[in-house]
Amino acid sequence: MNQLVLASRSQTRQRLLTSAGVAFDVLPVQIDETSVKQSARQDGLDVTATALLLAELKAVQRIGCDDHLVLGADQILECDGAWFDKPADRAEARKHLLTLRGRTHRLVTAAVIIQGGARVWQHVDVPVVTIRAFSDRFLDWYLDTMGAGVLGSVGAYQVEGLGLQLMAEVRGDMFSIMGLPLLPLLDFLRERGVVPA
Repeated sequence: MNQLVLASRSQTRQRLLTSAGVAFDVLPVQIDETSVKQSARQDGLDVTATALLLAELKAVQRIGCDDHLVLGADQILECDGAWFDKPADRAEARKHLLTLRGRTHRLVTAAVIIQGGARVWQHVDVPVVTIRAFSDRFLDWYLDTMGAGVLGSVGAYQVEGLGLQLMAEVRGDMFSIMGLPLLPLLDFLRERGVVPA
């Protein structure tokens, strides 16, 4: 088993790690993110603390991985105080995109590494994205072209693909927009000897 374990089903996070030459195993977990977010909001946690909590909960689920480094990650889209989950279907994706049209939102991206039951590393990055005032015709074309691909991420877009056409402005780290603060993570993995320094 590799020293790094990714506690996520995210194909994008897996691609990012693979492209960076990081050896890892995938052991996805199942948690009820909606319930965790609702409880966090009731407890007064802000969006950053909630994203960190979700990332840690994912990593903690794999404590049985002995002394491995278990990476959990989460991303919450926040726009004017509203938190967005991945859309459940095309209709919800359309609703999300209409809500975001012409507005600026934050992508609170958190990553946590657990080792031996303790948090040994964490990082939060908050890129900011402005969605252009696209036409209804464009939206229909986008949803038709993307198909089920709009269901795979918060905001119903992937900045590394066709979702880039939705953007008016992007401020921040592209890897974090894709769901993983890769450069700080690589620094930590180099310190631990997981990848060459």
